[in-house]
Amino acid sequence: MDPHLRDLRYFVAVAEELHFTNAAQRLHIAQPTLSRQIRQLERQLDVVLFDRNQRSVALTVAGKELLEGARKILELWEVTNVALQEAGEVLRVGIQSSIGRGLITDLESASGHRLALHSASWTDPSSGLAGRQADLALMWLPVPDTSRYRWQVLRTEPRWVLLPENHALAGHESIDFADLLDEPFVAMPAEAGAARDFWLGSDARAGRQARIGAEAATAEERLEAVSLGLGVCLLAENNVPMYRWPGLTARPVTGLAPCELAVAWRADDDRPTILEFAARVLDGGFAEQEPLAAV
Repeated sequence: MDPHLRDLRYFVAVAEELHFTNAAQRLHIAQPTLSRQIRQLERQLDVVLFDRNQRSVALTVAGKELLEGARKILELWEVTNVALQEAGEVLRVGIQSSIGRGLITDLESASGHRLALHSASWTDPSSGLAGRQADLALMWLPVPDTSRYRWQVLRTEPRWVLLPENHALAGHESIDFADLLDEPFVAMPAEAGAARDFWLGSDARAGRQARIGAEAATAEERLEAVSLGLGVCLLAENNVPMYRWPGLTARPVTGLAPCELAVAWRADDDRPTILEFAARVLDGGFAEQEPLAAV
């Protein structure tokens, strides 16, 4: 019977540590289990791999030969395994709240990767990246931590305001943000961080604090809060159709910088599939597609 890769890993750990207890700790297994596996490997190969006594462990000539070969085998397997994982990998895409129709199909077509969606609430500004529930995330800038994530902007669009049809400003073709400064807003939860401030228009308030009429952790909660007259809210232009609700209307807002939709990933994730995803989505013109995430 040929040795398993596990047996080779166990052997390499002992060979490098030259100490069974230390090797067992490194492998997170019990020391008697490790000793038993090494003895079994020696029987399989019909060689003695270690000279053991009460004070030391040393490699035999056969052990030194196996160490060189085992390292090469394990290294080759790691390279092969990564390639296999990437070839059949399903990338998890984090997205907050409601999503546009056909989103998964559009993204898969543009990127050439199989995708699965991870839905997150606004209490998780990373859309699943921080907890590694997602490999990539579609999010509106700003990202929650510029040192922890990298991103590619997919598209830029104006911000609109959602308000009740009977609101005093609802009859205007467009609304200057200066006219909304004293309005109560339906805010994202505090956990949303910089996104909360952005969708309150804090970048155009010159330090003036927004009035908070209510908080909402999802698009559905925000719709309900606005419909109850608890406040107004800003949203992306392409997501206006998602907020069609009896008694509500949306108007474009002037005096505000546009919002930017990006695909983001962890800065320490150097898998080629991640970088290829962002590149292919941009090359495929995905920025032309329909609404992506409700904000």
